[in-house]
Amino acid sequence: MNKLQKPNPSIDLVTFDLDNTLWDVMQTITAAEKLLRGWMAEHTPAALGIYASERVGDIREQVLKTHDDKRHDLSFLRIAVLRQCMLAADMSPADADENAKQAFAVFFAGRNDVAFYPNAITTLETLSQQYALYALTNGNADVERVGIGRFFSGAVSSADVGASKPDQQMFTTVLAKAGVSADRAVHIGDHLSDDVFGANRAGMRSIWFNYEGQASNDTDHKPTAQAYTLAELPAVIASLDAAKTR
Repeated sequence: MNKLQKPNPSIDLVTFDLDNTLWDVMQTITAAEKLLRGWMAEHTPAALGIYASERVGDIREQVLKTHDDKRHDLSFLRIAVLRQCMLAADMSPADADENAKQAFAVFFAGRNDVAFYPNAITTLETLSQQYALYALTNGNADVERVGIGRFFSGAVSSADVGASKPDQQMFTTVLAKAGVSADRAVHIGDHLSDDVFGANRAGMRSIWFNYEGQASNDTDHKPTAQAYTLAELPAVIASLDAAKTR
């Protein structure tokens, strides 16, 4: 059944967190970091010595202090940290800018070569035939580069909004972009505060993607429903849909 055939749906929009909901972010970032350091070892070894040292903590802190208005833009911050490492390795500002951008490009390619959880693609394909899907992420993965853009009607990131989940601006922005009211939307994510609490407070329904099978008795962050695998999601969302229309 496609979206046009769906009679009087109670859910029109499904929003997805990305990291640790559709893929393993730690495995993905670890691989991307390895690629980055390999590139720096070949092209900017002195800067790598700084980046891989304890000095990078102070550099990150200074970047955040200098660019407080950009703290939700992870790509900007990583490039800025890399640039400061290049400058600390006695590069000219122009060379530091260029090398930081090249180094980030290597990292970002790895960042978007994600380690999908089982059934991620088939689940997105199924859901995209019934609902409008939007990505809603605090991270900087690009759904087009990841290879799943065809399933999504749009994407909202913390860099776009200037705030991070559970901030209400994230949820109101995606609802406005999709043109859907909160009561006709459900958000799926792995984080009880960022995703579940944020969605609940925005008036959306929430599905906790509990891939690790964690126990929670937190009544302040109680999801509308729960799923342990991505393959469960079509049935879980359908049950919410049916319950609302009874």
